[in-house]
Amino acid sequence: MFHTENGCFHPIECLSETLPKQFTFPFYYSPHPLCVKAADEIKNYLSTQTDFEHNFGLDHSKKGLKIGKMFGVMLVEHPKGQIGYITAFSGKLAESNHLKGFVPPIYDTLNKAGFYKKNEAHLNHLTSEIEALEANTELEKAEKYLDQLMLESVQKLEEFKVIAKAEKQKRKQQRVEAEQNLSFSEKEVLFETLKQQSIQSNIDLKYLKLHTEAEIEDAKKNLNDILKPIKTLKQERKILSSSLQKQIHEHYQFLNAKGETKDLIDIFKMTDLGKPPAAAGECAAPKLFQYAYENNLKPIAMAEFYWGISPTAEVRKHGQFYPSCRGRCEPILGHMMQGLDVEPNPIELAGVFNDELEIIYEDDFLLLVNKPHEFLSVPGKTIKDSVLTRMQNYLPNATGPLLLHRLDMSTSGLLLVAKNERTHKNLQKQFINRSVKKRYVALLDGSLESKEGIIDLPLRVDLNNRPRQLVCYEHGKKATTTYEVVEVKHKKTRIHFYPITGRTHQLRVHAAHQKGLNMPIVGDDLYGTASNRLHLHAETLGFEHPVTKAWVSFSCEADF
Repeated sequence: MFHTENGCFHPIECLSETLPKQFTFPFYYSPHPLCVKAADEIKNYLSTQTDFEHNFGLDHSKKGLKIGKMFGVMLVEHPKGQIGYITAFSGKLAESNHLKGFVPPIYDTLNKAGFYKKNEAHLNHLTSEIEALEANTELEKAEKYLDQLMLESVQKLEEFKVIAKAEKQKRKQQRVEAEQNLSFSEKEVLFETLKQQSIQSNIDLKYLKLHTEAEIEDAKKNLNDILKPIKTLKQERKILSSSLQKQIHEHYQFLNAKGETKDLIDIFKMTDLGKPPAAAGECAAPKLFQYAYENNLKPIAMAEFYWGISPTAEVRKHGQFYPSCRGRCEPILGHMMQGLDVEPNPIELAGVFNDELEIIYEDDFLLLVNKPHEFLSVPGKTIKDSVLTRMQNYLPNATGPLLLHRLDMSTSGLLLVAKNERTHKNLQKQFINRSVKKRYVALLDGSLESKEGIIDLPLRVDLNNRPRQLVCYEHGKKATTTYEVVEVKHKKTRIHFYPITGRTHQLRVHAAHQKGLNMPIVGDDLYGTASNRLHLHAETLGFEHPVTKAWVSFSCEADF
């Protein structure tokens, strides 16, 4: 049982459980039974505790902001040989960084005596001053007056030009009539008068421009005088904020198993970002490693789970285990795990398919192949074998890009291949026009009550956790899927998906997300629970043959 009074090390009975030989690869794993047992103790504690107050969104009677949290457990060996676990939460919990039984943060930003809180107070004071100055009615008046002058200036110049153009046309007509009706001397007098009128018109236009420009410059100066102290305060705030951020990053010092220390700046300077992202070092996993190393505890295994109401954007289910995030944690843990014997990355070991690819149909212009699950459509960073490379070898004389579309590595099913560029362009146009008919079959982890429907959830990549996708109504791309249930059996739902759009992980997110079907696909290691495979298969593909112009449809049954 989880006892907060025992400090941060919690003994655990191993009984007949065999300890893992290698430490968990934190970005893709199945939790060790002892980690599951430790997590169950934490879950039981969270369900019954009265030590702190936090609204996880699980008690509908509670009001206020509902926030779920990631928790981590690390199986460790005490210097005296005892096996136990330590636990941590991501970020802060109950407005605190320190709760009994949980390991402390790597750096406590909530410490009132620390430099961060003192500087934060000054930043807040600067922000209050800026907001007060920006709320000044004189600023609003000055901005409106400048806008009004600029508008009036344009109107005055346009009105002057309309009148000047009419006057110019009138003088032109007078010259024509003078040529016919006036004597030479009379014409000389008239033409000189008209000339002077033209000169005066240009002078009047010049002075009108100078006058309006002078008024606008005066208004701009008045506005700048009001804005100057605001800009000065904002610059001071910017410099202080940047300096404070640098100090914080320097105070986040991370140990590894070799006893080496690196701060956030050193860890992230060689990444694509080049600098630490927001909240780096605040996740549960780095806290666990740091506490273990500082207290001479040997890390054995680790697991992380989510507790609380599902967030609106990402797929997170209450009580379910998840890998560590990649954007913030991968560089940090890459350093912290040095010196440990860590399991190999299973993703790097995946993608191996030693058999021949099954060709469902082939003619002189195209072919369809049945892509196996856990096999790449195109070469990856480390894995070169793929459907594309196999097709390049199989069709050495083919022209054009060959593949018309892709399937996720974990998804099996039909892929369409064009043997020449003309065929590829024709089929590509059909894909763009969405006239190609696709049907996927999947097995959902649960009993779905609805029989059919439409899912419309816009998607974008999770920048901190690639390749996972988020539901995002602000920046996401439109993603639409229709579905129909085939059968519900043994608490599993067999379903047909008809994707209208083709976004990355579209069917997987639309199935798992709370605003979608709220039911992950069986074996989905990103949005559900891993099993022998992802039960998602591209079963049917229909299109107009680019040469015969006949409608053709091909099917390939799933092996589940």
